[in-house]
Amino acid sequence: MTNVVITGTGLYTPEHAIENAALVAAFNTWVDAENAQHAGAIERGEREPLAYSSSEFIEKASGIKSRYVLDASGILDPQRMRPKLPQRNNDEPSIQCEMSTAAARQALAAAQVEAADIELVIVACSNLERAYPAVAVEVQHALGTSGYGFDMNVACSSATFALETAANAIASGSVKRALVVNPEICSAHLNFRDRDSHFIFGDACTAVVVENSAIAVADERFEILGTRLVTQFSNTIRNNAGFLNRVTDSDPLALDKLFVQEGRRVFKEVCPMVAKLITDHLASLALSSSDLKRMWLHQANRHMNDLIARKVLGYDPSETQAPIILDRYANTSSAGSIIAFHLHREAFAEGDIGVICSFGAGYSAGSVVVRRQ
Repeated sequence: MTNVVITGTGLYTPEHAIENAALVAAFNTWVDAENAQHAGAIERGEREPLAYSSSEFIEKASGIKSRYVLDASGILDPQRMRPKLPQRNNDEPSIQCEMSTAAARQALAAAQVEAADIELVIVACSNLERAYPAVAVEVQHALGTSGYGFDMNVACSSATFALETAANAIASGSVKRALVVNPEICSAHLNFRDRDSHFIFGDACTAVVVENSAIAVADERFEILGTRLVTQFSNTIRNNAGFLNRVTDSDPLALDKLFVQEGRRVFKEVCPMVAKLITDHLASLALSSSDLKRMWLHQANRHMNDLIARKVLGYDPSETQAPIILDRYANTSSAGSIIAFHLHREAFAEGDIGVICSFGAGYSAGSVVVRRQ
């Protein structure tokens, strides 16, 4: 039997950070301009005035206090309110390749693995900057890995779905080592003029080295005891941007080409689904919630994480049992649960068990149960 282990992780964090107060100031400046422009219609009752955002509203709704982004100036410009990233020519590394290689080199160093020894690269994230060639193949070229690579997208669950794919490839014997990378540029698909969601996302990239335990040399290893995935179609989280937009003559700047969600419905439907996934997965491995030392959950919303952990554990989780990183990173889509794992696996002794779990649009959810070797 082939045992599969996680031996290294890496994290790329952009240099720009935006705290709630700065984001709110830009949003409210835009609100004032919009309300002034449409003052007549508002006075006649033909249009509702736009409401201000506030730091208190954001933190109460989500638990988010700050976020890292690739570009802050464009987002904080009330005339633009979106990142401004210069176009790169085809001979330059793509933005996601650059993010991926930075995180990957950290993960490879932690695993004590040379890039050439990686036989599979999976770039898994919510949004890819181009249709082809695959970013994973570009990352493979930039790092000098062997074998093959491909891109995949299961929205916020992309990391756990990719981890299962990598683990299965190793368990089957087709490869010995794999690299999973999650370059998320979430600020590019966020509507910064929507009060209910303008604060949600940040940018980051994570990387994970997965290996056959028989050849792993890292001191720190987390054996993957099992993976479980589930999908259930829902339109409550959606983004209609795609290559067919130009042939269907739809407006490429329409609001549905950005992140759109029905937040309350998502909360109501996703939380029980994820809690059941984790509970059933543990039971299938002859484990229970009392065996869990830590839950590294998708970082979308503090209230969702607290409720899911409470449903699984049967009581309110401590900060160490279900660590939160979204207060400073915000929602980084598929990277969130891996950031939590990367930053909060301290004090894990041999035999300690945890679960990496992500969930999001689709609906999709993935559970990866690991044990410290």
